[in-house]
Amino acid sequence: MLLLLIAYLGGVLTILSPCILPVLPFVFARADRPFRSHGLPMLLGMAVAFAAIATLAAVGGGWVVTVNEYGRYAAIAMLALFGVTLLFPSLADRMSRPLVALGIRLSESQPDGQAKASVFSPLLLGVGTGLLWAPCAGPILGLILTGAALNGASVGTTVLLLAYAAGACTSLAAALLFGGRLFAVMKRSLHTGEWVRRVAGVAVLVGVGAIALGLDTGVLSQLSVGTTSALEKALVEKIDMPKPQPPSRPLVESTPQQQDTGFVKTAAVLPEPAPVRKLGIEGQFPSLTGATEWINSPPLTPEALRGKVVLVDFWTYSCINCLRTLPYVRAWAEKYKDAGLVVLGVHSPEFAFEKRSANVHKATKDLGIGFPVALDNDFKIWRGFDNQAWPAFYFIDAQGRIRHHQFGENRYDKAEQIIQQLLAEAGQHNLPAGVVAPKGEGTQAAPGAELAMSGETYVGAERAEGFASPGGLVSGRAHVYQSPAMLRTNQWALAGDWTVEPERAVSNRASGRIAYRFQARDLHLVLGPAGDGKPVRFRVLVDGKAPLADHGADTDEQGYGTIEAQKLYQLVRQAKSGKDRLFEIEFLDGGAQAYAFTFG
Repeated sequence: MLLLLIAYLGGVLTILSPCILPVLPFVFARADRPFRSHGLPMLLGMAVAFAAIATLAAVGGGWVVTVNEYGRYAAIAMLALFGVTLLFPSLADRMSRPLVALGIRLSESQPDGQAKASVFSPLLLGVGTGLLWAPCAGPILGLILTGAALNGASVGTTVLLLAYAAGACTSLAAALLFGGRLFAVMKRSLHTGEWVRRVAGVAVLVGVGAIALGLDTGVLSQLSVGTTSALEKALVEKIDMPKPQPPSRPLVESTPQQQDTGFVKTAAVLPEPAPVRKLGIEGQFPSLTGATEWINSPPLTPEALRGKVVLVDFWTYSCINCLRTLPYVRAWAEKYKDAGLVVLGVHSPEFAFEKRSANVHKATKDLGIGFPVALDNDFKIWRGFDNQAWPAFYFIDAQGRIRHHQFGENRYDKAEQIIQQLLAEAGQHNLPAGVVAPKGEGTQAAPGAELAMSGETYVGAERAEGFASPGGLVSGRAHVYQSPAMLRTNQWALAGDWTVEPERAVSNRASGRIAYRFQARDLHLVLGPAGDGKPVRFRVLVDGKAPLADHGADTDEQGYGTIEAQKLYQLVRQAKSGKDRLFEIEFLDGGAQAYAFTFG
């Protein structure tokens, strides 16, 4: 809702931007006609046409990012056409002239005295005017189009574009109704508007050329700077616009300063825990019948657990945030087991390999998990709780009522205070004093004190972002990739023969490489061995050298390690985070599977 409001306000401010000037003659040419039967339909047609054309631009941008070969060439040609129409307004005029002329003819064919003139003619005139307007990209519209290009165009993109167009049309409607003299004042600025439009056209064409040559994979994010309104820019800077989030994917809650794309937030820095507040009732303990299997316990039910305080922990074993909570969850299970606490892990997988029973059994054993774990491969328990995050804690009292929930890492003192409070309500006295303070090792160690500037990055084609190898990702078939000349922070690249699938990339031969320029203390990568289970050797370099003291738990000082199972590997662990660094991993054997980077 906030993003819709911002898009609408950005559209309202468009009337103060030079890019709106070329369409004003068409709008004010009908100022002498009734607003309801002429002005309003024309503005409606203008908004719809603009949103449709801008949506096509967003889809084209998405093709440039994700599609290769013929689809890529078609998308580049589409963006080039938009740049040419900006550079040469006469071409845009000729392209839209048939619709504009048809609207004018139909409009003039209506007798002046006809009581109920058709709205069809001004609607067509508005469609033609919208074609003249598009693309009119200020900072806010640029963010909408860039988000669509990088995350995929969708119905939501079109709704945002309609909100933007509706805002602009609201300003024009007000001008038609109350400010007929506004056009006379602004008409004197048309010459300036044409120059701004031409500069925008040159910027777009330069960007298209860079994309076609594979020189700059980030150029899409710069296409919106050509036609900038100072008021719009100020609005963008004042309001922290939420970035597009992947649909139908769980999220991990983090502090407001750390909002980022992706479902896992790293290096959370949270304030000191507040005193436990009065707990309400959030619902009843949902059914557990959706579990596909149980580990460390026979199947449990809410009825069988009545009289116990239950901590339900939603987790998945390749999630770095989930792994870092485990030392506390294990400590609580041990500390309060005789006081009536039952810890119940609900393993809800993200990747396909996390659905395999053998993998989860091995992970629970390796991680030292002795409490009951329900395998929620179909996400039935997840939906029963209406859960939204990995990791997530749900606190259930002895009467089977959900009294509190908590998403994300940290706030462990608060969580333990709630456990103590619910146990006290259940009649337990002489509870163990204090709060636990376990020290995790390896991937279970606490995140660094400094905020990680790199966020979770997927390697699979379905959610890949920041990919910088020339030519882009080729999905679903083998392809030989080249390393780019350089990487910017949070960009990554493949080199060698790879097959990129929806959720992973598979190295087809030895010497396949991945590079990532990151800024964080720790770097982790979810990896798997060859398809036949054969281990894969690898070597890690940081800034072109062996990591030495900065090596992770799964590498030695020279950066060597072996992939023996599908899991999360800690490859870099620095004493502290600082400037960005170049991470490189070379797989010395073929068949390596790479899924996602996480940081801390």
